This record gives sequence, structure tokens and C-alpha cells, in this order.
Amino acid sequence: MSISPSITGRNAVVFLAVVAGGATLYWMRGILTPLAMAVFLAVMIDSFARVLVQRLPRFPKDLALPSAILLSIAMFGLSVWVVTANGASFVGQMRDYAPRLNDVIAQVAALVGVKVAPTIGDLINQLNPTRYAGAAAQSLQNFASNAVLVLIYLGFIIASRRGFGRKIVALYPHHAERDGAVRLFQRIRNGIEQYLWIQTVTGLIIAVAAWAVMMLVGLDNAMFWAFLIFIAAYIPILGGAIGCILPPLFALVQFPHSFWPALILFIALEIIYFVVGNVILPRMQGDTLNMDPTVVLLSLAVWGALWGVTGMFLSTPLTVAVMLILAQFDGTRWIAILLSEDGDPSGAALDTPPPGAAPKKRGVRAASR
Repeated sequence: MSISPSITGRNAVVFLAVVAGGATLYWMRGILTPLAMAVFLAVMIDSFARVLVQRLPRFPKDLALPSAILLSIAMFGLSVWVVTANGASFVGQMRDYAPRLNDVIAQVAALVGVKVAPTIGDLINQLNPTRYAGAAAQSLQNFASNAVLVLIYLGFIIASRRGFGRKIVALYPHHAERDGAVRLFQRIRNGIEQYLWIQTVTGLIIAVAAWAVMMLVGLDNAMFWAFLIFIAAYIPILGGAIGCILPPLFALVQFPHSFWPALILFIALEIIYFVVGNVILPRMQGDTLNMDPTVVLLSLAVWGALWGVTGMFLSTPLTVAVMLILAQFDGTRWIAILLSEDGDPSGAALDTPPPGAAPKKRGVRAASR
């Protein structure tokens, strides 16, 4: 069986384009990551606005977007309040945990045969945290500057959304091409909304179940840990590892004379994550996003290497958008097929908006909403 030279040349061009695109994404990550996050937030706010119009028929359409923006700000403020209110007590309790942590270190050292166990103070001195003070300050400064840049991008995106329909008409004067472009945009938008819906629902399930278990065990700051587990759920795979490991570790510190609370908490969290991750999430994700589970893991690693934490947070919606775009061209459709769950990367399942969203509308006006 011979391979056509034209196919080989086309695949070589696609491979070089992928390499060049990845290098460009990495080189321009300082500019593109805030823009990608702003687009993600804009889609989330637009989804809130359409849900308000759909769920409340008498709700004024002109007030939907401002109300969605205020709702997003309120949710962000609530998140900050939960972190600050519970984080302050958490930091205060860490002082009381120091002697208990020394006991845990001594028990672990005795199990591995270390005669003289180090204290937490010795470990901190060996780490020499002053070396990382400059790097931590620089990271905080970069985070603050990126947050401001994201807000600036978000403001301009929201302000310019009304002209999107006219731009589509100018770019695609023929109705067939225009309808195809609008349909692709709607599928990408629905894919991001489906991702938000899936991660929010599964994150709430995990957080509520974990909170109940932590309350039964008696772990301190159960609400704080549940909130962190909910936020971590938006990072595929890695968030589950964080949620399973950190609370049991602090249970060891809180209950230094018994391993049972930490063991019970670890087993319960593993069961929760197993049920949600292997039963609920694949069913929801396979039926809507049409993403292969292996691709989800690979996209987490690739986007994390390119854009860091922001890339890991946006890995799934970015990969869905890439898959839908690649499926539009004959030369790259084979890549989209490999990325999909069922071998059909056309995104037909994404023609249906997520639960609570407004029904699909055809035409340029729907795309500009």
C-alpha cells in the first residue's frame, strides 16, 4: 500500500504548523494568557445573561448583561470573603499545629528508622525560605498585573460585542459561508459553556460530599477546604489529586495520636472522586464535549507547559475549540478525529446549548449575542 506524496507533504506541513503554532503560543504567552482568560470570562458572563433571559421571561433583555456582570462580581466577592474569613482562622490555627506536626514527624521518622527526628523549625531552616521571598514577591506582582490586564481585555471585549455581527457579514458576504462561520462560533461557545456547566456541577457534588465527610470526621475549617476543593475541580485531574491529599494530611496534624480520621477521610475522598470522575464526569463529558479522556490528560500537560496554571485551567475548553476548528479543514480533520471521543469531531452535540441556556438561534444575530 503506497502513500500519496501529496498526502505526505500535507501532513508534513500540518506537523510543522503545529510546532510553529506551539512555539508562538509559548513565546507570546504573556499577551495571550490574559486575553484567553478574558474571553473565557466574557463567555461565562454572556452565558449568565442568556440564562437570565431564558429562565425569567419577563426579565428586561437590556438589563441581562449588566445583571450578569454584577452577578459575576458578587460571586467573585463571595469567593474572596470565604477565603479571607476562613483563611485567617486557618493561619491562626497553624501556630497550634506546630507541636502536633512535630509529633507526626517523629512518628514517621520512627517508622522509617530515623533515630533523631527533625522538627518543623529545622525543616524550615533547611529550606531557607528567604531565598524564595523575591520569587514569591515577583509572582504576586505578575499575578496582580495579569489580573488588571484581564479586566482591561474583558471590558473591551464586552464593549465591542455588538459589532461582532457586522464583522461576520463583512468577512463572509455569502450566506452559506456566513452560516458555517456562525455555526462554528456557536459550537465553540456552547463547548465552553458545557465545560463550565460540567465542572461546576461535578465540583459542587465533590465539594458538598467532601464537606459532609470532613464535618463527620471533625476536621477544622471544613468549609474552607470544601471551597478549595470546588475551585480545584476546575483543573482536570490535578485538582482531584490536591483535594484527596491535602485534607488528610492536615487531619494527621489535627489528630496526631490517631491515624484513623486521616485514613477515613482519605478513603472517603477517594471514593467520592472515583464515583464522580469515573461515573458522572465521563458520562457528562462524553455526551457533550465529545473529548477522549486521554486527550483531556494530554491537553492538561500541553497547555500547562505552554501557559502554566492558566493553561491548565483553560486546557479543556481550549482543546474543544481547537478540535472544532481543525474539523473544518480536510488537511487537519484527522487530528480532530483523534481528539474526539466517538470519531465525529463535527461538534453536532454542541449545537444544543447546556442546561439553562437559551435555545439555539440561527443567523448572525445569534452569534453577536
